[in-house]
Amino acid sequence: MKKSSILAAALAASLMTLAGCADMGMDRNTAGTVGGAVVGGVVGDAVGGGPIGTLGGAAAGAYIGNKATK
Repeated sequence: MKKSSILAAALAASLMTLAGCADMGMDRNTAGTVGGAVVGGVVGDAVGGGPIGTLGGAAAGAYIGNKATK
């Protein structure tokens, strides 16, 4: 329970940070890639655990975020 609360807080903070950067010249595709990497990393850590799950999730999330915003 405690780990999921920390992950949810990290996800919320990351998404608020990305929303704040939207007006700073970051294009939609870059924001989608970064956002996907953050969400994927959090999900990968929660599901797979450890560095392999986190990095795999971040890579998959970045790819999906990039393709979704093209």
